[in-house]
Amino acid sequence: MIMESEVKYIYPHSEQKRGDCGYRMVKTGENLMLSVTGSDMAMFDGVEIKKGKKPYKLCPLSTDNAKVIRRLFDYTNPKSHKGYNITIGLGDRLGLASPGHIEAIRESDVFPVLAQQSMRELVLTGRNYDDVLTAATWAVFREGYRKGFGADGDHLKTADEVKNALLCGYTMITLDCSEHINNDFTNAAQENVDTLYQKICPDIRKTLEERYLNKVFKISGDIKLTYNDADFRRIVLIYHPAVLHAAEIYNNFIKGTDIDFEVSIDETLSVTTPQAHYFTANELKLQGVDMTSLAPRFPGEFQKGIDYIGDVSEFEKDFMVHARIADTFGYKLSIHSGSDKFSVFPAIGQLTGGRYHLKTAGTSWLEAVRVIARNAPELYREIHIFALKNLDKAKKYYHITENTKRIKDVHSVSDAALPEYLEHDDARRVLHITYALILDGFCNRVYETLKTYEDKYTTALKNHIGRHMEALGIEK
Repeated sequence: MIMESEVKYIYPHSEQKRGDCGYRMVKTGENLMLSVTGSDMAMFDGVEIKKGKKPYKLCPLSTDNAKVIRRLFDYTNPKSHKGYNITIGLGDRLGLASPGHIEAIRESDVFPVLAQQSMRELVLTGRNYDDVLTAATWAVFREGYRKGFGADGDHLKTADEVKNALLCGYTMITLDCSEHINNDFTNAAQENVDTLYQKICPDIRKTLEERYLNKVFKISGDIKLTYNDADFRRIVLIYHPAVLHAAEIYNNFIKGTDIDFEVSIDETLSVTTPQAHYFTANELKLQGVDMTSLAPRFPGEFQKGIDYIGDVSEFEKDFMVHARIADTFGYKLSIHSGSDKFSVFPAIGQLTGGRYHLKTAGTSWLEAVRVIARNAPELYREIHIFALKNLDKAKKYYHITENTKRIKDVHSVSDAALPEYLEHDDARRVLHITYALILDGFCNRVYETLKTYEDKYTTALKNHIGRHMEALGIEK
């Protein structure tokens, strides 16, 4: 039984009253618990402590108890971010990062999507959507954060995946259309494109041709789009199946709800041209799809956990057109793999007029590794060696262009210098994509270390996400 003497810390932002009942989050040994007094105790699973005049119940931060909290305290429920100009997806692969994320955005007008996880990440970490939302719920309660947060079923591909996320209470669906985007046509010979285009239903071809060919589409100012025959046929073959898929998902699951719906077309072999973006957005609108955001593929490379790779001026020129197209249709541009893209953050903030959705995730994991490097050097060394040894396994799931020869031998580096690996692009990429394998091999030790240095992890996240916000031009 957990005794009162084991309560080591009370989280002050969590303390509140509800009728005759009192609530607070506490730390007991290594664990965080919910302490409840009064008649509400009966609603929670836990251990009742009968000591003194007022008994209380210590309750684990379980999914079942989180569901009770969400029934009792509305602010712990995720909600739609419609109407918010700047929204940031703050993925938390460990279930420990949300307090730091909240501290980073607490004084700003940013709407945080605290529960954000892709199916790939869930499979690799052995978590599920209930787990992810539970972690966010307890973080919001612990921090007393009442300004609202979202929950994103990220990069979902099938109807079953979408249905599952919605049943768990998620308020945003990011539909990954990659399996309905015909990448084979990206570099196909025009002769092959023309042949396969003719196999499309004649009525559909006629409708689309009348809609786009020999037309001028005025976007904003002097931006005008036109379609030539060759490029138009390629666009239709690549993107039209994705439009139909997105419309089907929307009509079956999203229409008539307050769910934020994002369409992702960034998983292609080539950059999304303005013509392809406009075609996709216009066709979705004609299908009755109301998007909150859309994610094109921009020029350059958005690799995991490092800065943008490419010509920044080229990015800015291209991004400006995409931003104007998004404005035309009334949704926000979404920037995927947005962690640490400091060189293009100013353009994103300025060219959208401060209206966009940015997805981050791996940066919070890397900050966890940084905390380990600073405070548990022996564990970091083991993780570092393990990550390099298992890199090829991780690259089955993630594309990076690292050069491990540029990473210093960990045996030649002092303990004090270990955090410097987190400033090195090649090391960051390796540590980023091997997260699931690292957690599988070092799970207990990673969690024990981060719980021991909880305040340092929170501060590291606050500072690092703060750097993102500063570069984006977000005012506090």
